[in-house]
Amino acid sequence: MNTKPQADDARPGRAPAGGQRRMIDSHGRTIRDLRLSITDRCNFRCVYCMDPGVRFMPSEELLQPREMARLAGLCVGLGVEKVRITGGEPTLHPALEEIIRGVAATGVGDIAMTTNGWRIGGDECRAWKAAGLTRLTVSIDSLNEEKFSTLTRSSTGAADVVRSIDCARGAGFDRVKANAVVVRGLNEDEVPALAGLARTLGIEMRFIEYMPLDSGRAWEPGLLVPAAEIIERINAVTPLREVGRDEPSSTALVYEFADGAPGRIGVIAPVTAPFCGACARLRITADGKVRPCLFSLKEWDLRPLLRGGAGDREIEEFLIDVTWTKQAGHGISASGFEQPARSMSAIGG
Repeated sequence: MNTKPQADDARPGRAPAGGQRRMIDSHGRTIRDLRLSITDRCNFRCVYCMDPGVRFMPSEELLQPREMARLAGLCVGLGVEKVRITGGEPTLHPALEEIIRGVAATGVGDIAMTTNGWRIGGDECRAWKAAGLTRLTVSIDSLNEEKFSTLTRSSTGAADVVRSIDCARGAGFDRVKANAVVVRGLNEDEVPALAGLARTLGIEMRFIEYMPLDSGRAWEPGLLVPAAEIIERINAVTPLREVGRDEPSSTALVYEFADGAPGRIGVIAPVTAPFCGACARLRITADGKVRPCLFSLKEWDLRPLLRGGAGDREIEEFLIDVTWTKQAGHGISASGFEQPARSMSAIGG
């Protein structure tokens, strides 16, 4: 399957001129969170994301570390306060530490990374932290080795990923999170056990509703496990107390354990309880496309500007104009919903 998107208009329409140079959309939302994908490569083939036959983009089409750092710096100058490094699987990138250092040099104080956990040892974690990484999120969809293999189509084991989470904590990352995508018929019965990781490791375990972003386009409503059911399953074993969202734009609704045990539970419910109204995110793909929304059908190409000699001011204006086109919401539940051409692995989470 070719993940290259269809060609779009070269330039977005102009955003209204204003006194403050910020990325603000036509619905009044200000961008403060950049999701920067550094590669579309991944060594897993998770069933809710990427089929085994997916072909990766040619290397020459991907952004170079200096281009990523430049874009991150321009976004920080336009008001971005958080940068999350994503993939594909970002730890596959041979210049990962250089990329982290480049992003850190922008002065942004919050740099996170999402990884599948296959390559997390003490040395790697300490090196990433020294380069400027402040937060780490690890994906783990099952604690059962057979199910884990089925879900990820990989040779890495669930126990390996649990050890990786512990390594991250040992390296000094004090805000470690873990993500699990819950898919009906595959791992919904493991929700309480996965929630137990939060208690035993003192982390935030987040459960994500299955979204229509898989390359095989196998998503259907029947495979969705709603957030309310996820909480019910945990409550039946370990009662929870709702805390709320850390910030209005946060994706996760957070819970604590009612008995005061360490750790937290987060539930991300884009399908049954959309949080689009407070969205503060912008995405840049590994090949330099700007996506105002995770489910955008149109994306805007920065690479011609980056490699064509455009100045910082021109690229900033481009980013401001692209942000203005950000849609009000993803519309997953709408009758005319259309799944994006690219899957999560090519978009960046």
